[in-house]
Amino acid sequence: MIEPNRKGEVWVFAEQEDEHISDMSLEICGKARELADRLEVPMAAVLPGWNVRELSYRLIAHGADRVYHLHDTRLEHYRTLPYARVMCRLIAKHEPQIVLFGASSIGRDLAPRVASEMKAGLTADCTDLEIGDYLDKKTKTTHQNLLLQIRPAFGGNIIATIINYDRWPQMATVREGVMRMGSGDPARSGQIVDEHIEFAEFDEAIKLIERHREKRKVNLKAARTIVAGGAGVGSRDNFRLIHDLAGAIGGAVGASRAAIDGGFIGKEHQVGQTGTTVRPALYIACGISGAVQHRAGMEESAKIIAINWDKDAPILSVAHYGIVGDVSKVIPMMIKAIKERA
Repeated sequence: MIEPNRKGEVWVFAEQEDEHISDMSLEICGKARELADRLEVPMAAVLPGWNVRELSYRLIAHGADRVYHLHDTRLEHYRTLPYARVMCRLIAKHEPQIVLFGASSIGRDLAPRVASEMKAGLTADCTDLEIGDYLDKKTKTTHQNLLLQIRPAFGGNIIATIINYDRWPQMATVREGVMRMGSGDPARSGQIVDEHIEFAEFDEAIKLIERHREKRKVNLKAARTIVAGGAGVGSRDNFRLIHDLAGAIGGAVGASRAAIDGGFIGKEHQVGQTGTTVRPALYIACGISGAVQHRAGMEESAKIIAINWDKDAPILSVAHYGIVGDVSKVIPMMIKAIKERA
């Protein structure tokens, strides 16, 4: 266990594949920059890989003061053991106070291994991060400037704030899309630190023979227009209306958790606190009541249109335009009007 280092840096694990930094890592860089500024410490990124040094400049542009770069053929493709070795060795050497990972398949695999090795706490799937104080009521001690790790709990029914005052570094994985990605500043300057790690024979226990990557079928984050359906659509068959409207306007199909739980559509379409956070130019919510968990994932859309039979539905409070009516009647009228103008 590393003793709390109040002057330690704020770190981001820079996830990259095929020499491309993930958007999730760049999103987290923006939040890490805010946290570091609040703590008045440097913000740094850890970039392991093979022939990826040039990516350091993009991390610097997005807020990193320092990039710890590792260049090794064993790091060309992600494998748990070599990457865990890198992170643990660098944490022990530099003693950061906060280490953040994206809540991707890689981050969810790597972060728990690192936390276990460093005997540190880890909060998974955070939707927000802040700096604040904690009063230990037993000892009457106030711990200042801790990482407040905020995430949904109990199936998204409550929001929990988790702290870690005695086991450092403070570690968390962060959900995709919940942090806004900035445009970056190419004029920013920063330091690239070339690190070297001695690997153990055990790190080579798993060999990569072949890689097969399946492309993402749904990319709600990148969609300019989203048509989302909720429980009010009524059934899986009726959900075809959502697909039809999305097709008519060239949008992607989203859904509330209630629609997912009802079996209307697959989970990859879920928008909300326990799904994908989106910020499209246009979001059309059809038969969605607007629970706080869903609104948290879409309320930053540029324009929101809500269709609901209940004039008191919470979704109408965040909508720019509201239509009170039955989605099974309103949507066909919308599609007809769109086609007539085409």
